[in-house]
Amino acid sequence: MRRLRSESGAAAVEFALVVPILLLVLFGIVEFGRVYNAQLQVTSAAREAVRVMAIQKDVGVAKAAAVLSAPGLQPALSSDQVTVTPCVSATETTVTVTYSVDLLSGLFADAITVTGKGVMRCGG
Repeated sequence: MRRLRSESGAAAVEFALVVPILLLVLFGIVEFGRVYNAQLQVTSAAREAVRVMAIQKDVGVAKAAAVLSAPGLQPALSSDQVTVTPCVSATETTVTVTYSVDLLSGLFADAITVTGKGVMRCGG
């Protein structure tokens, strides 16, 4: 089968039309993976901190446990992003961890905030 002269370069034009869509999908997949990873780490940090708070009843130790249990976050999680409800008069303690994920591409938004929450009965 012979190619017509009018078809020469058609593959390059089709490639030029498809590449932006493929790159957009690729960046979307990468960004989703980063945000999902941050969500998992923030939730895990909240769970670990609430476990520590329920047993040791020390807010500072619980915040430190949250920060130490999320080592993969860049920039790192700080104790200011961890909110702890102490076991003073309540039967339950609550730890909420809030983290802002900066997106690499900037195509969808500048940053996305993810939140993890852990609740446990005081005393274990």
